[in-house]
Amino acid sequence: MPRFSVIVPAHQVQAYLHACLESVLSQSFPDLELIAVDDASPDACGDIIDEFAARDPRVRPVHLPANQGLGPARNAGMSQATGDYLVFLDGDDTLTPGALRAIADRLKETGDPDVLVYDYARTYWTGETVRNQAAARLTEDGPAPFRLTDRPGLLNLLMVAWNKTCRREFVERAGLSFPPGLYEDTPWTYPVLMRAETIATLDLVCVHYRQRRRGSILGTPSERHLDVFAQYDRVFAFLESDPELARWRPVLFRRMADHLAVVFSRRDRLPRGVRAEFLRRARAQLRRYRVPGAPAPLPVRLRHGLLRLGLHRTYRALRQASAGCRRVLRIGAKALRAVRSGVLRLHYRTQRLLPLRADRALFAAHAGYVAQAGYAGQANGGHGGHGDYSGCDGYGGYGGYGCNPGALEEAFRSVVPRIRTAWVAAPALHHTVPPGPRRVSPGSARHLTELARAKYLVDNAPFDPRLVKRRGQVLVQTQAGTPLGHEGLDRQERPAAARSTDFAALLRDVDRWDHVLSANRHSTLTWQRVHPGGYTVVECGQPRTDVFHRATAADVARLRDGLGIPEDTVAILYAPARRDHRRTQRFPLDLERVVRRLGPRFVVLARGEAGPGPGDAPPPVPRAARVIDVTAHPRLPSLCLASDVLVTDYAPLMVDYAVLDRPIVLHTEDHQAYEAARGLYIDLRAVPPGVSARDEDELIDVFATGHWCGSRAAQLRSAFRERFCPWDDGRAAERAVRRIVLGERAPLPVVPLGARRPVPAPPPRTPLVTLPGPAGPGDAASTSAPTPTSGVFRPRPPLSDHR
Repeated sequence: MPRFSVIVPAHQVQAYLHACLESVLSQSFPDLELIAVDDASPDACGDIIDEFAARDPRVRPVHLPANQGLGPARNAGMSQATGDYLVFLDGDDTLTPGALRAIADRLKETGDPDVLVYDYARTYWTGETVRNQAAARLTEDGPAPFRLTDRPGLLNLLMVAWNKTCRREFVERAGLSFPPGLYEDTPWTYPVLMRAETIATLDLVCVHYRQRRRGSILGTPSERHLDVFAQYDRVFAFLESDPELARWRPVLFRRMADHLAVVFSRRDRLPRGVRAEFLRRARAQLRRYRVPGAPAPLPVRLRHGLLRLGLHRTYRALRQASAGCRRVLRIGAKALRAVRSGVLRLHYRTQRLLPLRADRALFAAHAGYVAQAGYAGQANGGHGGHGDYSGCDGYGGYGGYGCNPGALEEAFRSVVPRIRTAWVAAPALHHTVPPGPRRVSPGSARHLTELARAKYLVDNAPFDPRLVKRRGQVLVQTQAGTPLGHEGLDRQERPAAARSTDFAALLRDVDRWDHVLSANRHSTLTWQRVHPGGYTVVECGQPRTDVFHRATAADVARLRDGLGIPEDTVAILYAPARRDHRRTQRFPLDLERVVRRLGPRFVVLARGEAGPGPGDAPPPVPRAARVIDVTAHPRLPSLCLASDVLVTDYAPLMVDYAVLDRPIVLHTEDHQAYEAARGLYIDLRAVPPGVSARDEDELIDVFATGHWCGSRAAQLRSAFRERFCPWDDGRAAERAVRRIVLGERAPLPVVPLGARRPVPAPPPRTPLVTLPGPAGPGDAASTSAPTPTSGVFRPRPPLSDHR
């Protein structure tokens, strides 16, 4: 008996059915049967289902003789189901990778409840993915399982069948089934939640709900939308069948009234000739099931009252008036912003008339570089280059304290204490700024004052385009890592990497720089070519790596404990570069399979990389035992310190990690595609920082045999460090400040590579050689419940990277 019966009805979805079925069969949790129901579709849906059935014995095709609709098609699938749990999926939607594994783990963790509710995200034909706005109601905090009376807010979720899995025995015992007609989910989901003795939630996007440009049932004007009344009649009849359910009548009445108002107000649902009939029936429906005194806000009561009285002209007039009020408010808010902007511009011009303050320095690191990716530049393709000039909006995008500007700010305070420093950060990130620098909010009067009068301006991204550089001001561009992939002007030949970059704006920004920090000779030569300008290159090392030489073993132990890394385990930091040529990001490795094969001696810290745009989400991290999602961790240096080995591909993080002198393993399975889309300055296969693996099986073998930390890996790492880490001895920031501020021409003496002592990883207590686990996806380890080392990183007070 399989764990899951996945039921997929199909009718006129031939363009999307292949992706739907493939998303089920490619799940890392294989204990399933896929019941695909051809609802007499006139297109090729039936043939596609038969092709999948011939290919995979888990597919059970069902062909209906006549079109019956979504509800009866699901019933036909349920009649064939043998699994423990029923999972419903529409033929044009998809399961997210690892969804069934996460669902199975959560079911086991919560004692096999009757119903498990999980989250979804809308995916648009433009490529945009938007998570459900009510996701907060799916929090896993608190006791589980529970009953609906404990968390009635679940009734406010989208009432659909495909965001929950139901125990088949419970469904059969309760006699639940789908009715015919549109809105068939309504009389299914309410009884399911109300009848369930045990309910649990999973705070994870498991379904991608496709928003089709055209052709969806609900988005097609039709008289069939009148079915909504019969469906709510069925729900209220269900309530009346059991006196104990009477408590839900006020909630259900409000949900029905809201639903009817939505259907009536949507122009893509009701044809003009049906609107009067819909309003007449809505009036009768609301009068029939009205619950006097049901609590609701005044606007909601007004909307319900107008529908109940049938005052459709008044209802429409009020809607138009409300829309007009919102437009007036938007115009007023825009006018206020314009006035404020004008006042601030005048303030800035006034401040520019005053003398420069030689004892002031202003620092910033942008949000796409620090908050999302830990290091500057990682959000811009993972190569540590300069910023994105496509959407620079003046005062937006400032992040928290960190990266190279953070290390320089600390060095300013220690080397030249006479200079007072300030840090620009969004108000929500002021807590990341340590004591010492003054906190400044972007776009404020104080910010403009510092821009106008501070002598030193330091950033790791494009400087504010409203900045008018004054005579005597010194602009320091720290950059954001060693460039491995194409940057600057070289991206003109790489449209996937360049996107909508304004190269003229890039050059205008370059012309304002006075100093550019460089970590090594390769970086110096690259920056001078791709960012041609009159600045001075300060080759001093990577300031943000100084913390690797100052941290102690106690700091490392505290970081590992905060991340939930068990003692005597090898922590693998997995941080691949972003793929510019992919609209939707995914990890190149199947992390569930990797940790299952390596066994309990290994833990993976998985860090996805967000892109520069607001919709460029990082790849999802699978919920699996011994996989810890650290994408949201605010300090990438802390993750480096806490880990034992880095697995990456083309990310510049490998150069920083080499400063730690810890093992690095490359996984470059898609080298040709990545090089074609992004371009690479260095052939990492010729000069790798450690052992390389061409595919996932080779990577598993590298760790299983211990080659990842063998003598060959140490030799490769030593050669890599000599080439790319000549200055990184823990004094890079001080070296830069002495050159830029004090004018010292002779750099500080460099500690030889052999004499450097970065903080080591905790020594292993057991042999580092292990035997790979079973290769099959259905072994016992694959179905185990999450351990304390799985899940999502919960922020705790982190180690300061720039003490």
